Amino acid sequence: MNKPFSPASTYDVLRQHGIDRRDFLQFCITTAAAMGLDAAMVPQVVSAMETKPRIPVIWLHGLECTCCSESFIRSSHPIAQDIVLNMISLDYDDTLQAAAGFQVEEIRQKLIKEHPGGYLLAVEGNAPTADGGVYCTVGGNTFLNVLMETAEHAKAIIAWGSCASNGCVQAARPNPTGAKPIHELISGKPIINVPGCPPIAEVMTGVLTYILTFDELPELDRIGRPKMFYGQRIHDKCYRRAFFDAGQFVEAWDDEGARKGWCLYKMGCRGPTTYNSCSNMKWNGGVSFPIGSGHGCIGCSEANFWDNGPFYQRLSSVVVPGIEATPDKIGAVLGVATAIGVGAHLTATVAHRLSRKPITDKDQPTADKTEQE
Repeated sequence: MNKPFSPASTYDVLRQHGIDRRDFLQFCITTAAAMGLDAAMVPQVVSAMETKPRIPVIWLHGLECTCCSESFIRSSHPIAQDIVLNMISLDYDDTLQAAAGFQVEEIRQKLIKEHPGGYLLAVEGNAPTADGGVYCTVGGNTFLNVLMETAEHAKAIIAWGSCASNGCVQAARPNPTGAKPIHELISGKPIINVPGCPPIAEVMTGVLTYILTFDELPELDRIGRPKMFYGQRIHDKCYRRAFFDAGQFVEAWDDEGARKGWCLYKMGCRGPTTYNSCSNMKWNGGVSFPIGSGHGCIGCSEANFWDNGPFYQRLSSVVVPGIEATPDKIGAVLGVATAIGVGAHLTATVAHRLSRKPITDKDQPTADKTEQE
């Protein structure tokens, strides 16, 4: 990746703000933990914060509701203030910046012209393509044109949220504006998809921190998501998973199962088909997440989730390892499988014992036979 133009490192900026060495090291340790890094990687984080210049960022907003920015500013480790003021150089963001109008657009044009390949492009929202893209305009120019112009000279692109990553509600049927996610509009550039409606705050800050620390993009899955945050299904780490395996499901929002915290799959939970960090990182500084609050996952980080409804109707089937079963049958299927396993084990044990006979003295091998064998 090309060297950013901003000369000040994160440590330089922190010292200017009166942060001492001890607090700086604690900040690096917290940052490493937020990215799920081993303790042995902390020195590398410290070195990056001390020596590498801050990353210049242009943050664009297309068709969206600003929920990604709202989530971002609520990050608790690291806090958004440290990211924006100390770790990146947020040079353009039409939601957070103080300036407005033509002055702001001149700043964006200047950044593109003077520092080609030296900035990250963060995109929140998607772009309408129908009728020339007129359904979203910025400074009298279509957002589609603004996006393509800014992306051409970016070193990499981060698609914040499901709007930018997979289309979200704007691209749901019948999609009258022709809204398209970033990866369908831009090619030839590294693109990191960070889906969610919105994404978890610490996932957003974690992606930026990783890029700053290692000067490279995090490892991505087959659809461009960071594996460190989207490598497992919510279902895999859900605390209600034991009830799913036991066939104990909530049947109505206020039934006994709901009060006991049983599995919400029958109420429409998309946890078994959704890849995200909600069940281990949670939200609001680790306070809770939708399933923990009694509401099923709606699969907001998966493509076409708005069209995968209705949200309160269970999916038609779910895969139990080696078995395809509906949730009504899961408990019974697993119970039968368990019984079969127990029966098979008992049968094998009895057969083994019957096949054995007492060893007599004449059956004992002689020393010569033992040596020959």
